[in-house]
Amino acid sequence: MTKMTDRPARRARRLLPRRCDPYMAALAGTVGLASLFPASGGSARIAEAACDLAVALLFFLYGARLSTRETLAGLRHLRLHGLVLVATFVLFPLLGLATALLTPVPLTAQLQTGVLFLCLVPSTVQSSVALTGAAGGDVPAAICAGTYSSLAGLLVTPLLAAWLLGSHTELSADGLLRIGLQLLAPFLLGQVLRPWIGGLLTRHKQVLTPVDRGSILLVVYTAFSAAVAQGIWHLATPGALLGLLAVLLALLAVTLAATGLGARLLGLDRPARVAAVLCGSQKSLAGGLPMAAVLFGPQAGLMVLPLMLYHQLQLVVGTVLAGRWSRAREPDPAPESESAPVATPAPAPGAAPVTATAGLTADGAPPAPG
Repeated sequence: MTKMTDRPARRARRLLPRRCDPYMAALAGTVGLASLFPASGGSARIAEAACDLAVALLFFLYGARLSTRETLAGLRHLRLHGLVLVATFVLFPLLGLATALLTPVPLTAQLQTGVLFLCLVPSTVQSSVALTGAAGGDVPAAICAGTYSSLAGLLVTPLLAAWLLGSHTELSADGLLRIGLQLLAPFLLGQVLRPWIGGLLTRHKQVLTPVDRGSILLVVYTAFSAAVAQGIWHLATPGALLGLLAVLLALLAVTLAATGLGARLLGLDRPARVAAVLCGSQKSLAGGLPMAAVLFGPQAGLMVLPLMLYHQLQLVVGTVLAGRWSRAREPDPAPESESAPVATPAPAPGAAPVTATAGLTADGAPPAPG
């Protein structure tokens, strides 16, 4: 029975980063490539057009893969989902606004905007589910919580960005129409076509993974190419990057503590608390980068840097926490005296029986000589 229950945790651990996540290495390499060989002129326009198509394809695939039935079935975890949504779209934005006032080391204006944008991005699904499974949490609840957050983010993130970021975004009537055409319309089309193509996409999931990640890498290359032309590395000094790292660590620590406390106050059981903490503190790189490309346009380069760094931090810290929580679930090994009975010689004829624990007779006296 123990082996059966441990299988989901073992499968989830395989998804977690061990030494070096190849995808994060590819992201870093893409930033380096854009820094050395940025797209400019006609090639920049081609890259932007390809980026727009990649974002639309990405959200179409999201919609085609999302099971509507499973999403509706997860509504029974209302307290957990409510906590995750509040943490993602209320607590995080408030903390993002507070960083501008409370940060001891001032960040550049673009990095500060990037931190606030990070706080508006929805939660992720894949890493939340993997970490929740490894920690022995409620995996179905984590899947639904991440899914609801992603769906809400399609509407909430652009609206919050328009309200809190104001002039930094390209949102207007035309901008909202662009978001609808690039994000919502492909997603809804994927949902409509899911009955016909959902099974095919599920069966060929491994083949489509490079499409997903390639789209994200194209977004990163396009954004950082434009940022290099604006002198990104003159703005992102080593001191500013260290200050950003400190802000992101503080942000992650506060959200982990707040979601843990909220889960206890709501009376969630242990598996649900694990799911709430890990889902409520995560941010989606795959969802946030395309949104940044639509919202900020050529200004997106430096503004997505906080999201990229936070994503790596949440994986490292989440993996450590999942390992600790997983070990806490394992039963302590039985003491040696209980797990293996001590072999004792058979008593001599006429002698009192010897107990196996203390070498005494049944009445507590030493055994009689043979």
